[in-house]
Amino acid sequence: MHSFGYRANALLTFAVTILAFICAIASFSDNFSNQTPSAQIQILNINWFQKQPHGNDEVSLTLNITADLQSLFTWNTKQVFAFVAAEYKTSKNSLNQVSLWDAIIPEKEHAKFWIQISNKYRFIDQGHNLRGKDFNLTLHWHVMPKTGKMFADKIVMSGYRLPNAYR
Repeated sequence: MHSFGYRANALLTFAVTILAFICAIASFSDNFSNQTPSAQIQILNINWFQKQPHGNDEVSLTLNITADLQSLFTWNTKQVFAFVAAEYKTSKNSLNQVSLWDAIIPEKEHAKFWIQISNKYRFIDQGHNLRGKDFNLTLHWHVMPKTGKMFADKIVMSGYRLPNAYR
């Protein structure tokens, strides 16, 4: 009854139970953190706006992205995945999303940034729906904790419009 195997099993079971309890408390404590991320995106230039040979519209933009995501980092945060998406409506779809840029932010020190880039991914619409189109630029983020549930949120910036003619 009191052999080494039974004692090791009891000790291991107790340690795993305590570890699970600590992980649950860590995950629950994230609910009390004050998260106030901020972001601003400017379109500095429309590099080109063209119709591809097979009929799809394509746009290349130069973006100025300024963001402060440091408040998303707690002692339980492993990393933050952030991306900028262009979002617009067409007659076929109530929501079209095209990812323009993304990054993995591994540490709080890297979570406050200013970058000026051309879109990392191609901004293409299947069809010719982009001429004169109003769209939003949205900064999405997914917080990946060390333990617990991953959560996501976004900041929507509206008031952008593409030209009526190809360039």
